[in-house]
Amino acid sequence: MRHGKKDNKLSRTASHRRALLMNLGCQLITYKRITTTLAKAKALRTYIEPLITKTKSTASKEVIMHNHRIVFSYLNDKAAVKELFTVVAPKVAGRPGGYTRIIKLGARTGDNAEIAMIELVDFNEIYGKGVATAAEPAKKTRRAGGAKKKAADTETTTEVAAEDTTDTATEEKA
Repeated sequence: MRHGKKDNKLSRTASHRRALLMNLGCQLITYKRITTTLAKAKALRTYIEPLITKTKSTASKEVIMHNHRIVFSYLNDKAAVKELFTVVAPKVAGRPGGYTRIIKLGARTGDNAEIAMIELVDFNEIYGKGVATAAEPAKKTRRAGGAKKKAADTETTTEVAAEDTTDTATEEKA
């Protein structure tokens, strides 16, 4: 039984597992999309998402430098940390979580291991909205008031339609 066991050990020692996740994390940040086994992708998601959350801090300069140092202790790659803070952080500023997506690709032919692609969600133009704006506010997850919003939207559209018909009627008379 695996009661209370949070992390997958990936059949490696602690130092080997830490080095593996460090390398996978640097490659994911650099290339925005990597292909690996499903177990490694799931382990990488729990490793990299808290680091991305640390980049979103808008506090004082000391806190930002502290977060740089913490992230560098997990990645040990200056280029990846710089990419994370300068390119990735502004794109995920409005996202409350869920920065990665795992897509299953099937089984590998040699050993039948399940292969998956892990990618940063905001850097995929196919599934996303295209180019995301840099400083959107965090989205609220409550759905209350949806009926009111729809009613207000329909009122404005009917007002606009009524104005359009009166404009065309006056143009036809002239």
